[in-house]
Amino acid sequence: MTAYLIVLAAAAISTAVAVIPLRVLSRRADAMAHPSDRSVHAHATPVLGGTALLVGLLVGIGVAAMLPDFDAVFVTPSNILGVVAAAIVMWLTGLVDDLRDISPPAKVAGMVLSGSILTLVGLTIIYFRVPFLGFTVLPADLSALVTVLWVVGMANAVNLIDGLDGLAAGIVAIASGAFFFYGYQLLDVGVLDPSNVGPLVAIVTAGACIGFLPFNFNPASIFMGDSGALLLGLLLASSTVAVGGQSDDPFSGQAWFFFAPLVIPLVILAVPLLDTVLAIVRRARQRRGVSSADKQHLHHRLMDLGHGHRRAVLILWAWTAVLSGFVLIPVFTGRGDAQVPIGLAALALLLFTFFAPSILTRR
Repeated sequence: MTAYLIVLAAAAISTAVAVIPLRVLSRRADAMAHPSDRSVHAHATPVLGGTALLVGLLVGIGVAAMLPDFDAVFVTPSNILGVVAAAIVMWLTGLVDDLRDISPPAKVAGMVLSGSILTLVGLTIIYFRVPFLGFTVLPADLSALVTVLWVVGMANAVNLIDGLDGLAAGIVAIASGAFFFYGYQLLDVGVLDPSNVGPLVAIVTAGACIGFLPFNFNPASIFMGDSGALLLGLLLASSTVAVGGQSDDPFSGQAWFFFAPLVIPLVILAVPLLDTVLAIVRRARQRRGVSSADKQHLHHRLMDLGHGHRRAVLILWAWTAVLSGFVLIPVFTGRGDAQVPIGLAALALLLFTFFAPSILTRR
């Protein structure tokens, strides 16, 4: 755990340090997000924050390579180098969109290329356990397709939720931290091979987000842009594929049999994934393109209820934390009777979400 904490700190510090010159560079290059009817910010804000997240990733991986605790990961470095290469492609795709506003098909093509790199290095969803339906081993072609779709889905989910200051960075920090603890537990009991890159990628992702958040929380002095959102989505997809898609051990279902490894990230990331599904359905009903923007996302609806900018973000962070606790408790305890506090927390959060604005207004 000490080695993972060192990597976490390295990723966080390097990300924070990189933000400072990138804000200056953004202003000089006019890489700014200007206020519009699609946004909720009132001032022009630098958008090169995704590059700081990439710096955090590279430094975190570099520090891990120097620590003997991660020798097993770097003995055959194809997987970790594949993650880095896919991350750079995803970052470049988002960066071009931030600076030049590329077409949706071109953007999706970049995501597909990034996901394809993972498949080329063998980082694919091989084992697919469907709750209540059983376990199956995917053939190579289908495995590659499912992996690419997983990457595209995760990248779009993070990108769509990135609508308020600190929202995406906070949710990804909580989610990647939760998935790290899940992967670390599997390592601890011998289910996961020490060479698996999943826990390392998850902790580096959490560290980069933690280092970025002080500059991105409302009022944000820098945005991650599409380059950062797509990058974080790729990193989440990589860690979940490495742990959930390449482990055929039933450990994850010992507490509750329906907790297949690939279901766990779906629950932890329920907030951005639900927002993505609702956006697709909403735009399909309105006969609009899926990539068209609107102000009807979950965070916008919270603000319409009367929550302020910061409180809306904190509420969605809290939902991610509650859902993370919901899936982690049985993994660590081996039983589900500790879920009562989680249920009470969820109920309290639900009541606060809907009734706090009216109560506070009366006061």
